Amino acid sequence: MLLIKNGRVIDPLSHLDQVMDLLIDEGKIIEMGHIEKDCETIDAKDMIVAPGLIDNHVHFRDPGLTYKEDIYTGCNAAKAGGFTTVVTMANTKPSVDCVEVLDELMKREKELDIHVLNTANVTLKMQGKELVDMEALKAHGAVGFTDDGIPIADINVMMEAMRCAKALDCPISLHEEDPALIGSAGINAGGIARQVGVKGASGLAEEVITARDCLLAKETGCRIDIQHISSGGTVDIVRFMKSQGADVWSEVTPQHFGYTEDLVLSQGALAKVNPPLRKEGDRLKIIEGLKDGTIDMIVTDHAPHSKEEKDKGILGGAPSGMIGLELSLAMGITHLVEKGHLSYMELLEKMTINPAKYYKLDAGYIAKDHIADIVIFDPKKQWVVTLDDFKGKSKNSPFVGEHLTGQVAYTICNGKIVYKKGS
Repeated sequence: MLLIKNGRVIDPLSHLDQVMDLLIDEGKIIEMGHIEKDCETIDAKDMIVAPGLIDNHVHFRDPGLTYKEDIYTGCNAAKAGGFTTVVTMANTKPSVDCVEVLDELMKREKELDIHVLNTANVTLKMQGKELVDMEALKAHGAVGFTDDGIPIADINVMMEAMRCAKALDCPISLHEEDPALIGSAGINAGGIARQVGVKGASGLAEEVITARDCLLAKETGCRIDIQHISSGGTVDIVRFMKSQGADVWSEVTPQHFGYTEDLVLSQGALAKVNPPLRKEGDRLKIIEGLKDGTIDMIVTDHAPHSKEEKDKGILGGAPSGMIGLELSLAMGITHLVEKGHLSYMELLEKMTINPAKYYKLDAGYIAKDHIADIVIFDPKKQWVVTLDDFKGKSKNSPFVGEHLTGQVAYTICNGKIVYKKGS
């Protein structure tokens, strides 16, 4: 048995917000309230006890690119960030476009001590031309479909994919950047791009294809997720299409609600990410989208790259992407809660129950007789990010040296402590 004492329990599904104890046995919460029990105990006084965090958008680079990350090291990063469930993207090598690749991954994931779920590709080899066998991949355990990293340019292919996904009651998550409107990826088009010597990628590239796919989703009834929104115009489009009844969900990363393109000037290729960090006006619109519910989920888009790759620099062709699992909760507290934009309840809603609802998972909440997936964190702990805080293979974060508020103390999955700060 494990007893969590004196914690402020916050559950976004039931809207519970109360200091109480939780008793855990055989992987489940068996009692809630004031509990006295002689067993292993965590004193959570002055801490928040919440559902284990859920990240619907991570890259573990497994199979094929495991010099950057693999499912085991990716889980280490996730646990340190308070995540008990993550959903991996399918742009691996080979990509997850057939049941053989999916089955091999899922067999190894049974060894892990958190829940790792898998998407499969929408199109074969992510070429945007021919659909995968969606029915077979869902039957073998894929929770959804995505060609994340590459937009699907052919409207007929996209329409057929949505029809198939709708029939299977399975969502499609979409990376929305029209390559025809991108001069160069990873840096916002405009003054900063000119300063660093590249053409950049405009918000229009994201907005145009987002509008197209939202309209297709309304026509087909397919549930879609507009991934890692970066443009204020995209927020407006998603808000409108939701008002029209389209089953459109959306997500944002901490780097996009917390920072602007100016970060490129100080951090170079470490701040290069697809879609790029944009202007302050975009960031403020993203925050408004979080506040009014237009943006449903906060994700990390955890994207490991080796030091050698990032050291090539922007002009040398360094890849886009940054890691984020270990910092996500603290970023949310620092940039959203501490600044009065969201309450803890609202922040946790976007990091637990909403991601669970998107994939129709029985997860993301605290209740008696429910699985004990829990994060315990100190909401007032102030700390400075160091390289030692990153528990995966790669360290490609532009936020080393950043002062943050809020720190994970324990991560509990299936009733077992899988992470304890400092041990």
